[in-house]
Parts: sequence; structure tokens; C-alpha cells
Amino acid sequence: MVLTVHHLQASQSERLPWLCEELQIPYNLNLHQRAPIFSPQSIKDINPLGQAPIIQDGPLTLAESAACVEYIIHVHGNGALALTPTHKDYPSYLYWFHFANGNLQPQLLLLVQLGHASPNPSATERYAQRLHASLALMDARLLATGAWLAGEDFTAADIMTVFTLTTMRMFHPLDLSHYPGILSYLERVAQREGYSKARAKADPELELMIEGKPPRPFRDRLKAEGKL
Repeated sequence: MVLTVHHLQASQSERLPWLCEELQIPYNLNLHQRAPIFSPQSIKDINPLGQAPIIQDGPLTLAESAACVEYIIHVHGNGALALTPTHKDYPSYLYWFHFANGNLQPQLLLLVQLGHASPNPSATERYAQRLHASLALMDARLLATGAWLAGEDFTAADIMTVFTLTTMRMFHPLDLSHYPGILSYLERVAQREGYSKARAKADPELELMIEGKPPRPFRDRLKAEGKL
């Protein structure tokens, strides 16, 4: 059976169609629209936690971004886009692969949540400083490599990271204008054929969001469409 990818549009599950396009493997893409902000029942019917991405492969149903990425790479992709322990950049690959959902994305998500809670300027500033420290670290890494996070090779570490730097900024107005390494990096990403194909299939209504200034907020888009 062909691998099936369930993608909640405008979410981190955009990683999986991008991965499949880069690997050039066959897959079925099932799109699920937010209702209007959170996951619809169609996602909850597959994953009780209501989270995407989700993949189905024969009798297997699997969630969690990193787990899905590793499964696809090693079961369907013959290990492509993952570095082996003998590769000189293997430690960097491991670090940045896990940095995405272990550090960068949770920090931005916390600011998203604080934005909808009772105002707490000191907490917001404290967590914003932590996020910008992480961004500065990433920016320095990308300026040093002049290419990709692991080094000279494009890897799954990049696929894990780009969502937080692009689409997720619709949910919190993160300005990347002061991070030239990240902005150059996003330009390289946008030039990848796999990324363009995945974007066209998974989220055709969304712009690339690779500029420094934050994209239009997701709630404003919903209001303009009469969905909120």
C-alpha cells in the first residue's frame, strides 16, 4: 500500500509532504482544514489527541513529527536525508534535528499561548529573550555553514526546522529581520523543487513567508474569509 500523509493545513505537518517530495517517494496526501483554528474532527478520528501530522502505512498509524520523519526516511527513503554516525556532521545533524521540536518550536509556542493569556509583560519579555537567543545561535550556525543546519548537506534537520521560521509566525508576530543567516537560509529553502511542490500541494493558499517581517496573522485571515 502507498503511504498516506494526513496534513492539517497551516501546521507543522507541512514537514511530511515536503519530506516525501524531497525523497521522491509515492504518497497519498489527505488535507484537513482547521475548524476554524484547531483540529477538525477528521483528525481526532485518527489521533485522539487531535494532533497532526499522522501517517498511515498499511496497518500502521503513527503521529508525532519527528517519529513520522524518521519512519519515512528509514522505511521508505532508504535512509536518505539522515546522516549516519560515520558522517563528519552527524553530531550537528542530531543536534539541529532535535533542536527544532525540543527547543525552538516550544519557545515560540509559549509566546503564542502567552499572547492569549492575561497580560504578563515580564514573562513575555523573558521568554522572548530565550527565543531570540535560540535564533541568534541558529543564525550564527547558518552564517558559518553558508548552507544548511547540519553542514554542507541538506538533511531532515532542515525539514524539521523551517515550519517554525515560516508558517508558525502566522500565530505569533516573530520578526526575523535581524537574522541575515536565517533569511538567506529561507531563500535557499524556497528555491528547492521539493519545497515548492509540497507547498503547492499541501498549502496552496499560503505565501512562502520567508521575509523578515511577520506574515499576516492567521486570525486576520480567518476574519477576512468570514470564518471567525
